[in-house]
Amino acid sequence: MKSQLKVLIVEDVPTDAELALRELKKAGIDHTAIRVDTRSDFLRGLEEFAPDIILSDYMMPEFDGISALALAREKRPYTPFILVSGTIGEEVAIESLKRGATDYVLKTNLARLASSVLRAVQESEERAARKRADEALRESEGKYRLLWENTGDAVILMDEETRIQYANPGMLKVFGYAPEEVTGREIAMLQPERLREAHRRGVKRYLESGVKTLDWRSTEVIALHRDGHEFPLEFSISHMDFGVQPLFAGFMRDITGRRLQEEKIARLSRIQKVLSGINSAIVRIHDREDLFREACRIAVEHGGFKLAWIGMHDKQLIEVRPWVWAGHHDGFLSEIRLSTQPGVTEKFGVVGRAIRDKKPVVVNDIANDPRMLRVKESLQRGFRAIVGLPLLVEGEATGVLVLYAAETGVFDQEEMKLLTELAGDISFALEYIGKKERLDYFAYYDPLTALPNRTLFCDRVNQFVQSHTEREQRMAVAALDVDRFAFVNDSLGRQAGDALLRLTAERLQDAIGNAGGLARIGGHTFAVSLPEVADAAGIAHILDQKIFNALGRPFTLEGQEFRLSFKCGIALFPGDGADAETLLKNAAAALNKAKDSGDRYLFYAPQMNARVAEILSLENKLRIAIVDEQFVLHYQPIVDLATNRITGLEALIRWHSPELGLVPPYQFIPILEETGMILEVGMWVLRQAVADQRRWRDKGLIPPRVAVNISSLQLRQQGFVDEVLKVIAQDQDSPPAIDFEITESVIMEDIEQYIPQLKAIKAMGIGIEIDDFGTGYSSLSYIAKLPVTALKIDRSFINEMMNGDDSVTIVSTIISLAHALNLSVVAEGVETQKQRDLLRLLKCDAMQGYLFSKPRPAEEIEALIGA
Repeated sequence: MKSQLKVLIVEDVPTDAELALRELKKAGIDHTAIRVDTRSDFLRGLEEFAPDIILSDYMMPEFDGISALALAREKRPYTPFILVSGTIGEEVAIESLKRGATDYVLKTNLARLASSVLRAVQESEERAARKRADEALRESEGKYRLLWENTGDAVILMDEETRIQYANPGMLKVFGYAPEEVTGREIAMLQPERLREAHRRGVKRYLESGVKTLDWRSTEVIALHRDGHEFPLEFSISHMDFGVQPLFAGFMRDITGRRLQEEKIARLSRIQKVLSGINSAIVRIHDREDLFREACRIAVEHGGFKLAWIGMHDKQLIEVRPWVWAGHHDGFLSEIRLSTQPGVTEKFGVVGRAIRDKKPVVVNDIANDPRMLRVKESLQRGFRAIVGLPLLVEGEATGVLVLYAAETGVFDQEEMKLLTELAGDISFALEYIGKKERLDYFAYYDPLTALPNRTLFCDRVNQFVQSHTEREQRMAVAALDVDRFAFVNDSLGRQAGDALLRLTAERLQDAIGNAGGLARIGGHTFAVSLPEVADAAGIAHILDQKIFNALGRPFTLEGQEFRLSFKCGIALFPGDGADAETLLKNAAAALNKAKDSGDRYLFYAPQMNARVAEILSLENKLRIAIVDEQFVLHYQPIVDLATNRITGLEALIRWHSPELGLVPPYQFIPILEETGMILEVGMWVLRQAVADQRRWRDKGLIPPRVAVNISSLQLRQQGFVDEVLKVIAQDQDSPPAIDFEITESVIMEDIEQYIPQLKAIKAMGIGIEIDDFGTGYSSLSYIAKLPVTALKIDRSFINEMMNGDDSVTIVSTIISLAHALNLSVVAEGVETQKQRDLLRLLKCDAMQGYLFSKPRPAEEIEALIGA
């Protein structure tokens, strides 16, 4: 070894470089070193410093070890190159060795650096010695010729014009040409036409490089056989000096067999990796669809298949269709409906045969196999081979794994052995999942009705309870029982009783849909959960209009019709219990009371029964009120803050009941909305406001604009805009001056849906005002989209305005933003002179409240607007 080594170290951290060099010094290796960390400095170091060895970090900010390796192999191919890094992984290390690195050393194990350097330098010197020995062996043409004549590879000598001057007998074996057939011809003839020009340029660059030493490094190219087929060739070229003229030797070896073996090994390695990956997935994934999806992904990403899909066998339809897949199919799978019926040969295919025969079916050449369907579509997507692997559970083919390859002939015996093992592992997982699902099903579901059982029902109710403990939301739990079930069971038999329970379950499911939960909790008792119910009256409506209505129809059992009655007990969360078991227990207690009392349903809390009875009575009275026109309108003035003149009126409905007297709106408006009667009453309000305006005009008065409140039910009603147009169009000569007030919370429910309706309404000349502004969750971007004319500040902000700066700031901000959007602002609930004065200072446009006037009947309003 040289007395002093020249070390080129590629490292961006000086301290790391010093640590590495310190290890060489500790080992007694005398050296001189330079450190570089950029590409340009590295190239300069290779040329000017001419190192004996290169030590390189793997990752640097502007340069990396792999790039340095490529440059070193290009510029100084025999100089040892060692990667010294703290970040390199095993895969990167192996890849770097394949690319020509001599060794790699982790920064965490620098103790082995010195030995690695010594070994690398020694091997480099040995290679140099061997090279010198090889050159000595090639001193005479006779020695070379003797060697070439007896090798099985093809060897040629060519001149500087790349014309073949000599060819050995190996030409016949490798290319199919006798030596004399190629002598005098250009070497490019041994390559396909499309590659010849690039080949000529490559050889020319080599010849012009002036290389005078042997270079045994080989490259792989595509060669052309005499019979026209192409094959892979290992080719190397070296300068030969025989003293007469410069000649160049070409050494060529057919590596078809080696390539095939390498590809086979790589393919089997991929399948082994797929098998390992899927087995790992089987251990951690216990959901059928998730397992299938992961298996297909692994097959494509790790196995190199172009497409993988898994289909389940539908025994009723006698067909298989893809369920999950991975890979690009470009619509290929959407049309697949493969029959498994033996007689339907035109739709049978590989997959159907694999299912029917319960064994793998292979097509190694899609283009030429008569069993294949959709050949053209397969070839267009690059599919050349396919295998169908049945998934067998308890001896039955329940599904199939289908794999598509991009090459023909890939599914050989060794690969099929691994793939069959793979399908067996997936089948085992399916069997395990199926058994677990059956156990889980019976643990949580009633096998007779397929409804959840008591355990699952309680679990779902408790989930609701836990997620709503801090929210003011109610939930109802009802226990429902079939009256005289024992009579049906005893007189018609257990089969008829079971049929009745199944029919009851179906009708209950249809009645409540997705609005609640349903379970059979024992015998002939069912449980129903109704989450997020408004109140007891809402529950009563669901029971009367949906559940009892569905169960009131006759049941047909054993060819006979039966009308059966049902009893129900209801408990409410949170008042009647804070967990599922308590709620169910109290609902059952209420059910027993209902059976004893003869009522169809009772609430657990007695006061709820009284409240429901009261609400239902009030509801009936409201229906009569609509027919008898017991409603009237009162109007509250809206006053301009600058002039103190009335600029508008808000129409407010009142109910004069002959029995109850004047009923406050908060008592009957929610019932109107819950029952849908608000649709009819709302249109009455609009018609009455228009009629009052008409009457005032007929008396010679100039009525201001009238604001009418619109509910969310009206806005969502199909045909609402048309109904409004009919009312407005009645006074074509003097169209009414009407505004619609819509609360902020309502309009934000589905703002995109409401925008077209509101624009159509505004086009009629009707103004749009957002009521109770500030209490909802509006954003300015949405307010700007709406065809709004005014904002009404909620009375809560006006009440708090005199108590602190925050409320004043909110009111001031709302006014400023509204004016920026060219909207007028009305303050609601103004009751004091101080509030009015402050609103004037804040430049609010108008006010409404008891300070000026309470709501008054239409007759009293005439005096105000006529003044």
